[in-house]
Amino acid sequence: MSSPTSTITERLQNLGIELPPASPPAAAYVMSAAIGSTVFLSGHIAKQHGKPWVGKLGLDMDTATGKLAARAITIDLLATLQEHAGSLDRVKRIVKVMGLVNSTSEFTEHHLVINGCSELLFEVFGEAGKHARSAFGVAQIPLGCCVEIELIAELHP
Repeated sequence: MSSPTSTITERLQNLGIELPPASPPAAAYVMSAAIGSTVFLSGHIAKQHGKPWVGKLGLDMDTATGKLAARAITIDLLATLQEHAGSLDRVKRIVKVMGLVNSTSEFTEHHLVINGCSELLFEVFGEAGKHARSAFGVAQIPLGCCVEIELIAELHP
């Protein structure tokens, strides 16, 4: 990880990450909403090559691939957070992550899949990236995607 004094932009560059444009909502909702300094990001689905990353963990996708999908979602979440905040340097801390994993009833590694998100948040934000978290297995996610993640962050004024 970069030094604690480096900017978030520098950390992303060091990780080889270029944030895409923030995605628009796909239905009747907004991508972010705030109460005071707390920002709630809507669930973001996994995309691969700009298209929904379809799959079911435990059936046609393994844990390692699901973890990559969760990491990819995190990059999209960061783009939305940056659009909302104006700069990721305003992030005081990541408060909570909730991950939904499209999986068979026998699959039990949801927590390892969502580590793809949690680990990247720690790489980008350091201690401020440590967060509370839930990871659930679900029967289906919109468009057949393998993973969906939502995030809550606190911003500096």
